[in-house]
Amino acid sequence: MTEDGKSIERVTFSRGVDVCIMAIDGTWRRDCQLNAISDTDASLTVEGSIQGLNLKEFFLLLSSTGLAYRRCELVRVNGTEMDVSFLKGKPSKRRSSADEERARA
Repeated sequence: MTEDGKSIERVTFSRGVDVCIMAIDGTWRRDCQLNAISDTDASLTVEGSIQGLNLKEFFLLLSSTGLAYRRCELVRVNGTEMDVSFLKGKPSKRRSSADEERARA
């Protein structure tokens, strides 16, 4: 459950969905199976070795063309299975009320 009392809905796939993980700079890429996903995290089964890869921050590619993706960080590894959490984008600067007034004028 989240802080506001709402449960996080997680979708579990019986066969898994073909996805990839890729380094932020594009230096490595691994095929994976997406086992479960929610708004905040996902569970993957990785094909191949992840030893030596920088998994602090990477992309989860949800489409073969790379047009649908999420920025992730590693939470847990257990053999070939790994849990990741999705990172939010950098917060944008909020405009002050004075800035908003000037923008309207």
